Amino acid sequence: MKVKPVIPRQLANRDVEDAVDHYLSEGSEIVALGLVEDLERAYAHIGRHPATGAARYAHELRLPGLWSWVLNRYPHMIFYLEHPDHIDVWRVLHGKCDIPAWLQDEGREEH
Repeated sequence: MKVKPVIPRQLANRDVEDAVDHYLSEGSEIVALGLVEDLERAYAHIGRHPATGAARYAHELRLPGLWSWVLNRYPHMIFYLEHPDHIDVWRVLHGKCDIPAWLQDEGREEH
């Protein structure tokens, strides 16, 4: 099985930076580093097994092929599309935010 490169969009990178900044502002460098490690493991997993996770939001938002993957130790979700040559990570959002609104408002704008 070929491993596909995982390429986060600018918004996904900003989501991660915001989450890390939040944990750092709470005084927990260990938690912030743990988030990054968990995210790296998740990216490696979806690069090897792209069609894993849940397709719930694909139906809700009428975005065929949109997958979500929940991080193991953190309440964040990765939203991505599989392409023939790579994985396109749209967003990395906290599970308690209004996910459909975030994806509808900003996910389609960036290429």
